[in-house]
Amino acid sequence: MNFPEAIKVSTRALYKNKMRSVLTGLGVIIGIAAVVALVSIGQGVSKKIENQISSLGSNLLMVLPGSTSMGGIHGGFGSVITLMPSDANAIASQVPDALYVSAGVRWIGQTVYQNQNWATTIMGVGSSFPMIRDWPIAEGNFFDKEDVDAAANVCAIGQVVQEQLFGGIDPIGKIIKIKNLPFRVVAVMAPKGTAGFGQDQDDTILAPYTTIQKKILGIDYLNFIFVKAISSSSVDAAQNEIEALLRQRHNIKTGSDDDFTIRNVADMLSAIMNITSLLTIFLGSIASISLIVGGIGIMNIMLVSVTERTREIGIRMAVGAKRKDILLQFLLEAVTLSTIGGIIGIILGSVLSLTAASFIKIPISINVLPVAIAFFFSFAVGVFFGLYPATKASKLNPIEALRYE
Repeated sequence: MNFPEAIKVSTRALYKNKMRSVLTGLGVIIGIAAVVALVSIGQGVSKKIENQISSLGSNLLMVLPGSTSMGGIHGGFGSVITLMPSDANAIASQVPDALYVSAGVRWIGQTVYQNQNWATTIMGVGSSFPMIRDWPIAEGNFFDKEDVDAAANVCAIGQVVQEQLFGGIDPIGKIIKIKNLPFRVVAVMAPKGTAGFGQDQDDTILAPYTTIQKKILGIDYLNFIFVKAISSSSVDAAQNEIEALLRQRHNIKTGSDDDFTIRNVADMLSAIMNITSLLTIFLGSIASISLIVGGIGIMNIMLVSVTERTREIGIRMAVGAKRKDILLQFLLEAVTLSTIGGIIGIILGSVLSLTAASFIKIPISINVLPVAIAFFFSFAVGVFFGLYPATKASKLNPIEALRYE
C-alpha cells in the first residue's frame, strides 16, 4: 500500500467515527490554543513593557537622592535631601561622557485655565530635558537656559493637559495658573504615552526647575537629575564617572554607602525583559501540559480502535497487507488527528490572543516561531502517542485476529 492510499484509508477510518475523532482531537486543540495564546500574550506584555521603559529615553541615567542600601529601601522623591543644583552643574561640566544633564523637581497640584482646572504632575526641569528624554515638541518652542536662570514663569504642557484645559483652543501664549501663579504656555509636547512605572507622561506640565523650586515648593534641593550619555557604549562609563564625582562632592569616605542612587535605564530594561521572558516560557510550559494530556487521549482511543478493529486487521493481513502497511495506517490516523487539531488550535489561539490584546491594550503579533513550534509539537504528539498503538496493531497474529469476535 502506497502512502497516498494509506492516507485515504486512515481518513476514511477517522471519518467513520466522527464524534470520537472530534472529542479525541479536542485535547490537542486546547493544548495548542493555550500555548499559542499564552506565548503571544506574554510576548505582547514584554513588548509593551519594553516600549514603556524605552520611552523614558535612550542612554539615560537617573540620579536619585538617598541609597537603596539605607535600610534596604529607596525613600523616593523628596524623602531624602542629598542632591543639589550644584551637583547637576558639576556633572554637566566634569563628566566627559555626559551629553545632556537636567536637574529636576516634582510636584503634583491643581492647574487652572479660565473656568477649567486639572490636577496633574508638574515637573521642574532644565532646558535640555526634551533631548534627554527623546521627547519631540508638537507645537511652540521649549524654554531655554535663560528662562531657567531667570526662574521664568513659562511652561510646556503634555497632550492630556492640553485636552483637559484647552480642548480645541490653541494653548500657545495662553496663561495658566499653578498654585495661583501665572505661567505662560510656550510649547505643547508630542504624545509620549505611559512610562515604565505606570505614569502617563502626557499628563504633565514642564517648567524651569528654578521656578518650581523657588516659587512653588520653596526648596533649594533636587528630587532627581537626568543624564543622557553620549552613546549606549558610554553609559557605564558615565555612571562610574557620576558616582565618583558625587562621592567626592558629598565627602563620602571609602567603604561608606552612597547617599544617592544611579539607575541605568538599559539595565532596568534588561532585567525586566529577562523576567518577562522567563514568565512567557513558564506560561508556555504550563500550557503544554494539556498537550501531553491530549496525546494520552489519542493513545487511549487508538488502543481502543486497535481492539475494535482486530478482525479487520486480520482480514487485511490475510489478503496481503504487510505489517508496515498496518503500522502506517494506524500511525497516520494518530498523526492526522493531532495535526488537524494543531491547525485548529493555532487558529483558535491566534483569535484568543488578538481578542485578549484588544481588551488589555497590549501589542500582539502572531510570530512565526511559536506557531511553527506549536505545529511541530502537535505533529510530534501524534507520532509519539500513536506509535505504540500502531506497533501493537502491526504485530497482531493474523490467525488469532481472524478468530477475534
